[in-house]
Amino acid sequence: NIGRVYDDLGDKQQALDYYNQSLPLSRQVGDKAGEATTLGNFALLKHRQGNLTEALTDIESVIAIIEELRTKIISQDLRTSYFASVYDYYEVYIYLLMELHQQNPNQDYDAKALHASERGRARSLLDILAESGADIKKGVDPQLLAREKSLLQQLSALDQTRQLNPGERNFDELNQEIEAVRRELRNLEVEIKRNSPQYANLNYPSPLTASEIQQKVLDDETVLLVYSLGSDRSFLWLVSTTEVKSYQLPKRSEIEVLATSFLEEIQSLAVVPPSGEKLSQMLLSPVINQLGNKRLVIVGDGILQTVPFAALPISQGGTEESYKPLIVQHEIVNLPSASSLAILREQVQGRTPAPKKVVVIADPVFEENDPRFQIASSTKTETNEVNTIVLRQSLEDFLGKSFGRLQHTRQEAEVILALVPDNLERLALDFNANRNTATDSNLSQYQIVHFATHGLLNESQPELSGLVFSLYDEQGTEKAGFLQLSDIFNLTLSADLVVLSACQTGIGQNIRGEGLVSLTRGFMYAGAERVVVSLWAVADNSTSELMQNYYRKILETGSNPATAMREVQLEMIQSNNYNAPYYWAAFVFQGEWKTGLSTR
Repeated sequence: NIGRVYDDLGDKQQALDYYNQSLPLSRQVGDKAGEATTLGNFALLKHRQGNLTEALTDIESVIAIIEELRTKIISQDLRTSYFASVYDYYEVYIYLLMELHQQNPNQDYDAKALHASERGRARSLLDILAESGADIKKGVDPQLLAREKSLLQQLSALDQTRQLNPGERNFDELNQEIEAVRRELRNLEVEIKRNSPQYANLNYPSPLTASEIQQKVLDDETVLLVYSLGSDRSFLWLVSTTEVKSYQLPKRSEIEVLATSFLEEIQSLAVVPPSGEKLSQMLLSPVINQLGNKRLVIVGDGILQTVPFAALPISQGGTEESYKPLIVQHEIVNLPSASSLAILREQVQGRTPAPKKVVVIADPVFEENDPRFQIASSTKTETNEVNTIVLRQSLEDFLGKSFGRLQHTRQEAEVILALVPDNLERLALDFNANRNTATDSNLSQYQIVHFATHGLLNESQPELSGLVFSLYDEQGTEKAGFLQLSDIFNLTLSADLVVLSACQTGIGQNIRGEGLVSLTRGFMYAGAERVVVSLWAVADNSTSELMQNYYRKILETGSNPATAMREVQLEMIQSNNYNAPYYWAAFVFQGEWKTGLSTR
């Protein structure tokens, strides 16, 4: 710390003297974190002095220590928070490599910087995907697993009380009880792993290098765009099967201002978002002439994980007639990291295809005055097409209120299942669209799992985000209806595709070095090869139409799910009612794009 003070005062030699005293002391007492801090200080000082090669050596030593320490932390939450606390070193690592690339453009420093970006991105997701493939709960004491199930149910019930009946309990006491259960769950997670024979033998995957991305992830018709946002400057890598190119972009704050405006304009129903052209110029202009008509795989960073790249304009003009969004020329796939897809492919390779086609859970009962309580047998509800937008909103929009019925989800479900033979489908509506159905182990029998309901978004406690199902049974008794991220991790699926036809299912807490902790990772852990999620609160009627047409393309014409999403979005752009990006750009495709559904 004394060295840091001298460094800030500009006395570099005094700073070096103190750092040189600190380093052997940290090593003598085995303080690896302290050693990393001192080496990081060396790197920053040498960087400012222009000694880039020496600074790189020091920062690589820092990264090696961080990698060693993080794998020794059993608790996933603690591992994630530790990684977030040291992520600045990865940013420095990328900066150094890109500066060396400018000085030595033929030495592949930009490819090394891409690898550094992968090493600092979505690592907890890579870890949990590896744990999923290892089936770490196999062989664990059944009492521990039963305790985990009980705590998850308790957590869900407490959060449901907090959200739907806030006056029923003292709010502070309820929050304390929820936090106590969460803490016990985290401790139990550690105990389960310590007692797991599978976990003891688990080898965590290494993030891919640039050449491994080219070999294991990409094909000749696909281009990868990787963004890294930094406090001083940002970077973009374009990766194809034959080359890696890199570009410097403006700093994070400048990109965030434009991206925020773009998102606000889309949600105000602007057909041509005014900020789109500037944001597109900032993010795409360096590479736009190199993309052809190829598929684009986007690995975003920070706020870019919530930006619908499909809606970014690639033409000048700013009028409705001249607006040509990126989706017109490109199929677009989103990934948390390139390495995550490689692991997903390993997990599903050789997996026995699910024997049945589609399960749909839709039109749950949310309110005690729902007319279905008075109807003996479920009949198709007539929907009244009006101009008012009914939203599949998040719970945060409903605090202290009841959820409104989503009548269009019923029509959505019936149209989807009309495309599938009766013996290969399952439909859960009304009171049957409940939490028990959503957690039924028989869901693993279906290639496609479709949820059409309200979404839960909890950005401060992402494990409490999820989906809402029926909150009452036929007798009017309240039932636990929340399916939270912590529950989703305990599902067992063999799904080629999971579709979350609900609001804000693709966003969540943004953690440095980890990205968005959203429902996507829960479903990928549970066994989904592909996931379709939304970036904002979507309209009920337009979403229903989008989903109906999406499934027609998958199930009738045989389009693979990634291609089908682009096709249906292009049709909506050409329509009169739903041509604004708000209606069609919310849904993004994540995961495997290469193949269609399992064939029979």
